[in-house]
Amino acid sequence: MKIYAVGGAVRDELLGLPVKDRDWVVVGATPQDMLARSFVAVGRDFPVFLHPQSHEEYALARTERKTAPGYAGFAFHAAPGVTLEQDLVRRDLTINAMAKDEAGMIIDPHDGRADLAARVLRHVSPAFAEDPVRILRVARFAARFADFSIAAETMELMRGMVAAGEVDALVSERVWQELACGLMEDRPSRMFEVLRECGALLRLLPELDALWGVPQRADYHPEVDTGVHVMMVIDMAGRLAAALPARFAALTHDLGKGVTPADILPRHYGHEAKSVALMEAICERLRVPADCRDVARLVARFHSDIHRVEQLRPETRLTVLERCDALRRPDRFELILLACEADYRGRLGWEERDYPQAALWRAALAAVRAVDAGAIARDTSARVAAAEGETRADPEAIARNISAARVTALRELKAAGPVATGAPSGAATGRQ
Repeated sequence: MKIYAVGGAVRDELLGLPVKDRDWVVVGATPQDMLARSFVAVGRDFPVFLHPQSHEEYALARTERKTAPGYAGFAFHAAPGVTLEQDLVRRDLTINAMAKDEAGMIIDPHDGRADLAARVLRHVSPAFAEDPVRILRVARFAARFADFSIAAETMELMRGMVAAGEVDALVSERVWQELACGLMEDRPSRMFEVLRECGALLRLLPELDALWGVPQRADYHPEVDTGVHVMMVIDMAGRLAAALPARFAALTHDLGKGVTPADILPRHYGHEAKSVALMEAICERLRVPADCRDVARLVARFHSDIHRVEQLRPETRLTVLERCDALRRPDRFELILLACEADYRGRLGWEERDYPQAALWRAALAAVRAVDAGAIARDTSARVAAAEGETRADPEAIARNISAARVTALRELKAAGPVATGAPSGAATGRQ
């Protein structure tokens, strides 16, 4: 039995990056050998085991054979006679097809170290074309390693896979898993640019692919192109260290601009509601988690209003807060504000601008939450009792009076001016 560290741990160590997870390949062993050493079997499709102390994954060296379309269409063979070289040749990229033995020696049969030095993402063998998930993985690695290029022959292979319909066989859960990982990388835009370059974006996210070439008003969007803008927005979300729900909202907030009638361009009247519908179609298709879907829905619907907070009447500000459920879920409202900040600053030349709108909305929420709804409910009930001679609740009157008190609080806040919020006056609207 021989044990080797493989994959990302070897790659990241050679790059001088922190190693977060270690994977191991075991050569010359059977499942019974592993169980006899107290390893815990967890693999469903092929033998994978957890170390009894470290809980790191140890997989028996294996070969695989394509049996059906899609990423799940493989037959695996794991046996003591399978060599390390046979295992490595089935891996996706040369930089992931290296191993390190127990003495620290690097085994690199596919020149992964040379590609690391050259900053190139290159496929290991023609077997790459058998697994469409690898298209998503290459795109995700492009987002993680922003200074790496994709080898021309690898991009050509990916295009051929798309043309052959391989990406159409991907299951939604796996697509979402890879997209979510890519969104959380330092330069998420590169993932979508790579997918677009090989043609996979049109197959997986046609709603997003439609945004390139769609113009916007240059006075509010100096970058003009909507697709370029959305890529700048998700990169800004990364720069702001936004959580996944905010990043997904940044990705989908302007989808409605892709269906704007040509005769009204570069204006995009009503794109917010269209964006919501298109975003929800994506969520249904990819089974996007509810927290991401809900934040994306609210950002798509209200990002224009949030940008122009200074122009809104107190009644409208209250409506936005209530529709966003900000009083009950202030943490989620912060995600909404963060996605809106990424939208505002994700424009050519606007990257270093302040976003005072967030402070204005926080002040508005604080003013609304300071209204004592319980006291108003009790006072309203007492007034009803005094007028009608009986004690009873009047829900409609209570709701009406609470709303009026909150509007009054917002009106007073607005009248107090920017000094009360700490925000500079004349905040740009960031209109669409």
